[in-house]
Amino acid sequence: MLKVLLGKVSPSSPELAPLFSDCTHVAAARVRDCLLFLDPENRFHPSAKSLREIFLMAYIHCSIRHNLPNSFKCTVMTPEQRTLLGVDWVWTVLDGATRLPRIQMAVRVLHQAHRNGENEDLSESMQIAHMESSGLTYEERIVRFCTAVGRDCYTLFLLFGRKADPHNVYGVLSNNFQAAVGKLARIDQDFIENFFRGSRSFVTPEWMLKSALNTRGDAPLTMLIRFS
Repeated sequence: MLKVLLGKVSPSSPELAPLFSDCTHVAAARVRDCLLFLDPENRFHPSAKSLREIFLMAYIHCSIRHNLPNSFKCTVMTPEQRTLLGVDWVWTVLDGATRLPRIQMAVRVLHQAHRNGENEDLSESMQIAHMESSGLTYEERIVRFCTAVGRDCYTLFLLFGRKADPHNVYGVLSNNFQAAVGKLARIDQDFIENFFRGSRSFVTPEWMLKSALNTRGDAPLTMLIRFS
């Protein structure tokens, strides 16, 4: 199992981090409202896709209000890219002078209530994307994508509920999942949720971003985050 960091670092505090934290807090709160809602007729069952879009819309609205897109870019994947790469969206911190990426965080949403996935468009392009990634879980696809980019590309699994707490939003961030692949581990939702076994301490989204920005070279970093 990868070594998990639980808030034992004290990186510097760029202005970007608290603004990002505010945006993700607003977005996670919208998702949490849906997870907590009790429909007396038991007809309200939001899919992972719906919750993902609720999170993104809330995040993007707040980020525009904070003028974040100039320094913190959010790139949403097409359905074909989601299938091929296992990535829902990518957050990119841009260097102010060169506009080149400083770090990237590729995000994959996991929803406890919809572990078996969603019905997907079976267009020709989607079928090709499925064929290109056959044999790999979506979690393995995103790890493969981040490994190809390099150590400054982090994988962030965003959990909309987990077994021990189905009503809050958590995350696992790492640039070292490839170590598990090298040990022939199967990376799936159960593998990701195992990171939380016995854990009661989590970092904030602000601390997560600060830590990633302050990690140098090929140093491995793995963190557990609570977003709501």
